[in-house]
Amino acid sequence: MKQVTKGQWNGYDTYILHSSELEVTLLPRLGNHVISIRDLRRQREVLRRPEESDLDFYMQKPYHFGVPLLIPPGRIRDGRFAFGEDEYQFDRNGTGGHHIHGLHRTQSWCVSDIQEDEDGCALTAELRTENDPNWIRQFPEPLVLEMTLRLQGASLTQTLRVTHAGKRSVPFGMGYHTWFLIDGEPERWHLKLPVSGIYEQSPDLLPSGRLLPLGELEALNNGGSSLSGTNFDTPLRIGDDQPAEALLLREDGYGLRYTADRRYFRHWVLYTKGPADQYLCIEPYTWLPDAPNVSDDADFTGLIALDPGQTLELSTMLELIEPEAI
Repeated sequence: MKQVTKGQWNGYDTYILHSSELEVTLLPRLGNHVISIRDLRRQREVLRRPEESDLDFYMQKPYHFGVPLLIPPGRIRDGRFAFGEDEYQFDRNGTGGHHIHGLHRTQSWCVSDIQEDEDGCALTAELRTENDPNWIRQFPEPLVLEMTLRLQGASLTQTLRVTHAGKRSVPFGMGYHTWFLIDGEPERWHLKLPVSGIYEQSPDLLPSGRLLPLGELEALNNGGSSLSGTNFDTPLRIGDDQPAEALLLREDGYGLRYTADRRYFRHWVLYTKGPADQYLCIEPYTWLPDAPNVSDDADFTGLIALDPGQTLELSTMLELIEPEAI
């Protein structure tokens, strides 16, 4: 069954992409947010899905569920930074008076295209930031955002197409705060994540600009690290010769592969919301949190200078893995 159907969540339309292996639920009118990926073979939720009773919390912090889009990702010191001759002031919406997790929250996206074919199905939705007064107040140059989801079998590709529709160059960074379920069994799960170092952070979780050795986290490169006993809120750098690929596997061989376009995604953040128990957030970022204030070296921070008329495509893929025999 390779098709797109409609549903409802708290009175808002959802669009559900179907394959024989997965159901992917998108909530366009509240942030164009993937709120559910369901493994049909095991009848298992892959992501932390918001219940209908979570509506109030979702509206306040939508990045606590599913696969939220962050533009830009992470914290910005005091919400303030400069780029070229322009000064930006984002809302100070996080602890310590800093900004956190960007301007994209619960904006209403418009579904512009649906495709169904022999190989799979796809949906595209669009947002023009000039139509959001809160966004354009903080980031005055307009962007056109187009998100395409394509589901083929057990693989979901997510492509964000960003077009600069304004007149001045702007700084751009994005990421996903993806909530994978580990079912209260962290001891059964291992993570393999090719990385080269840990970004040093201040007590309020802002990068200092220094890169530290991995230490015990070197195990992420060497066959994988058990999630038992972990407590992550950790930004990590992808080395120059390493792929942007995370492999999260259970002891029986079941799990997932999460990959990103290595040309743009240079950082991962791991987050467990306290000691690992129910969740592991694996977060691919194009820019380092607080990138404009950390360094002028774009190769280090991943800050993208987006010029007027320029279009950028940023892709990630999530693939479900089954052991040879269940």
